[in-house]
Amino acid sequence: MTTTTTQAPEARALRDLADLASLGHLPGLVRQLQGLGGCTNPIRLDGHRTEHPIDTTTGELGPAVRHLAASDLPAGHLLVRCNNRRATRCAACAETYRRDTYQLITAGLKGGKGTPEQVATHPRVFATFTAPSSGPVHNRPASGRCRCGTQHPADTPELGTPLDPDTYDYETAVLWNAHASKIWARFTIYLRREVAKRAGLTQREFAEHARVSFAKVAEYQRRGAVHFHAVIRLDGPDGGDTPPPHWASAELLTDAIRAAARVASAPGPVLHGRAYTFMFGTQLDVRPIRSADFAGGTELTDRAVAAYIAKYATKGAETTTGTLDRPLKFLAELAQLRISEHARRMIRTAWILGARPELEDLRLRAWAHMLGFRGHFSTKTRRYSTTLGALRQARADWRRAQSESTVPADSTAAEDTTLVLAHWTYAGVGLSRGEEWLSAAHAPATGLEGATA
Repeated sequence: MTTTTTQAPEARALRDLADLASLGHLPGLVRQLQGLGGCTNPIRLDGHRTEHPIDTTTGELGPAVRHLAASDLPAGHLLVRCNNRRATRCAACAETYRRDTYQLITAGLKGGKGTPEQVATHPRVFATFTAPSSGPVHNRPASGRCRCGTQHPADTPELGTPLDPDTYDYETAVLWNAHASKIWARFTIYLRREVAKRAGLTQREFAEHARVSFAKVAEYQRRGAVHFHAVIRLDGPDGGDTPPPHWASAELLTDAIRAAARVASAPGPVLHGRAYTFMFGTQLDVRPIRSADFAGGTELTDRAVAAYIAKYATKGAETTTGTLDRPLKFLAELAQLRISEHARRMIRTAWILGARPELEDLRLRAWAHMLGFRGHFSTKTRRYSTTLGALRQARADWRRAQSESTVPADSTAAEDTTLVLAHWTYAGVGLSRGEEWLSAAHAPATGLEGATA
């Protein structure tokens, strides 16, 4: 019985493929699915797209030179990648997101993608900002033994869970996650002030001499608390295009970061007579980015930092804390889910707090599966480097150019004299078993740091 159950999905996939082959659709379907880059959860669209040439002298619309109807495609629909960054939802799209993040971070460290190479000479640091403690948890200290007296292996599920769940401050843990983005915003304001102070400048004068650029990602610790990894760089007043002032150094930047992290705070609610104020934890790591091996010493390489940050771009609370990768509709769902008790209590706390009118703006029920955190997982300043949108557009333009290279030059009108009429409607999501099997065969290999799709 077990063998039959295991082979059932594969048998359905083979039946789907046999049906497609009998209709003569298989070669065309393979070509269509190749464009998904391995995505197995694409959005299906109904509709059409038509191109008409325009006479630039008379303005007259000519007959259609191209027409694409969803019903004529081998899959019966236009298939669009889901572009979900979560590895638990779509491994292929998450891998593309990770690679794009790697390219974005690398461009801000050593140039490229429209960013000048001189940024490699600017003062740069890699900083990690942690959350404060909500109570003792099982860990693997340098001494080798946890407070519970056990020497935990690296993969034990107890790591990050409270030593005493009944005294652990779940309320503070959830509320800190909900305010983490506000703390970071306050930190960036204080950082500019601290750098200006050390340079002997007012804040207005600082803007005329230098600029702070950064890129950061959020990561969940095993205890369910969010912390931030950031590349922070000192530029000239116009960003990476201009050299930093003579006084700018990694040491000055490091000192300013530590000072700003100590004072950055976000006011919280008053609950049960307790007024909350949220700040970063006491563990702050700031290291200059230079040229030694990341794993072998105290200095960091451009490549190692970019790979380290990109690694966390596709991970959510479900990866490290064992919680969910989707929102809850009802609290009763928790009883049916196979998650850790610690994650269950974090989610329940967020859900209960979400019912309080004074916390309505935090939308804790909508973000209970994220343990209260509702901020963006990756953010950057405008002048740090390129954008994820620009990388996606460059990839789309390249694919379009590849597909059009097989069309005779005289069979289409010039792009600037072509009217495109398109109408698309949502028709569903996902693939059949056979389509899914074919699409997965084109998924990008993982672990290739800067590979492009």
